[in-house]
Amino acid sequence: MAVPHGESARFSDSPLLTPEELQLAARNHSLPLEALRYDVTPVGLHYVLNHFDIPHLDAREWRLEIGGRVARPFVLSLDDVMRREAVTLSVVLECAGNGRALLSPRPIGMPWLFEAVSAARWTGIRLRALLEEAGVRDDAVELVFSGADRGVQAGVEHDYERSLTVAEALRDEMILAYAMNGAPLLPQHGFPLRLVVPGWYGMAHVKWLTRITATDMPFEGVQQNHYRYRRSLEDRGVPVTRMRVRSLMVPPGIPDFLTRTRHVRAGRHMLEGRAWSGHGSIRSVEVSTDGGANWERASVESGEGAHGWSSWRHAWDARPGTYELVCRAADAAGNVQPPDVDWNVRGIANNCSQRVKAIVA
Repeated sequence: MAVPHGESARFSDSPLLTPEELQLAARNHSLPLEALRYDVTPVGLHYVLNHFDIPHLDAREWRLEIGGRVARPFVLSLDDVMRREAVTLSVVLECAGNGRALLSPRPIGMPWLFEAVSAARWTGIRLRALLEEAGVRDDAVELVFSGADRGVQAGVEHDYERSLTVAEALRDEMILAYAMNGAPLLPQHGFPLRLVVPGWYGMAHVKWLTRITATDMPFEGVQQNHYRYRRSLEDRGVPVTRMRVRSLMVPPGIPDFLTRTRHVRAGRHMLEGRAWSGHGSIRSVEVSTDGGANWERASVESGEGAHGWSSWRHAWDARPGTYELVCRAADAAGNVQPPDVDWNVRGIANNCSQRVKAIVA
């Protein structure tokens, strides 16, 4: 594939990471795959991706402004938010760039492999209630969500901002969260308030929320335009929204320190993992021990609520030899996890099957 040129995009054909990528990797972190065993990811193991610096916000001074094309603009303090009726939802959250490091040529950015995903219980208030109180005007088409994090990307200085259509924002499950797994948000997870958009990739879940603005025209901010599926730099592409169907496996046995190749004792083992999709419930998970030549059906259990991840298990009678373990999921909408990488300019939403090398002795 020819490498696109121009704009601010950069690509690498080398397996070696650039200093910029190493710097990003040091600031952010992924979920250790063995932590897939938790139904709800402990906060300290939940993956983190922040575009700019983590803002230092004082909860006593913080305010949320609701304005724009609304009949009754208003401002809320954190105490005002927490006095309202609370709701808790279990939500699986995946970074849109998960799997970017597997692409070739590799788009330069946060070098995720498979592990930029987690599941948490978010507590907050329903966004719909705030919007109904504000009275979104009939001519409003989108809601713009502004965070307190600010930086430069694509040569433009800006606050991190994303928008949703009015119809999407009015979904009952949309919440403004102030707690995660029963505790106040940590700074890196958006303290004191963040948006949670069940079913969508992580770029939509704006952290450190400060403003919600109803607009009468589509929002064209940097982050809105960055997250698009594009085959070339000349391609306008289509917006990234809901998470593609995906499954991951807890690597069995014990790892080689550097390569993470698995060493497994011969005998019966229970392979296990998680599966999720932003397009509906998980219909099935299949497992292969020979690199995808043959498949067997795993047992699947639904997750916590409509937006949590499902768990899957499959018994493996491991005999001495070298194996390539693979898992793939299918969702209720008919989407099936593909075996190979789907290349695009930004390295977005690569949901190819995970492959785990295992040596059985």
